[in-house]
Amino acid sequence: MSAQTIRLLIAGALVVHGIGHTMGFWLPVDSWLLNQMSEPARRMISSIFWILSTIGFLSAALGFWGIIPGDGWRVIAVVTSIISLTGLILFIGNWALTSTIGTIGLNILILVSLLWINWLPGVQPLNR
Repeated sequence: MSAQTIRLLIAGALVVHGIGHTMGFWLPVDSWLLNQMSEPARRMISSIFWILSTIGFLSAALGFWGIIPGDGWRVIAVVTSIISLTGLILFIGNWALTSTIGTIGLNILILVSLLWINWLPGVQPLNR
């Protein structure tokens, strides 16, 4: 697989992952930890997680594409993965099981690849 194909797959995965979080606005907001709160309060809290996740992953994709200069996309992707995982854990059971598994898997892949195995050091963002 060419470096260009890998770049497109990574950028595309970040974009799709970010857009996928917008589905959270239409889901119920049941939470194993926050159910003592009112529904509007839970909705506001869940919305914050999904807004931050959407903006974060789209920003990481833009940084990876080189539209946003610098190497900050890595930090943005890591922080956003943690935010996304926290939201998924707090509101587990609201998403379809396949979506939950896929989202958790992609978040863990981002964290492992960028933090532990420092993958992508030779893969330059697009437009560089």
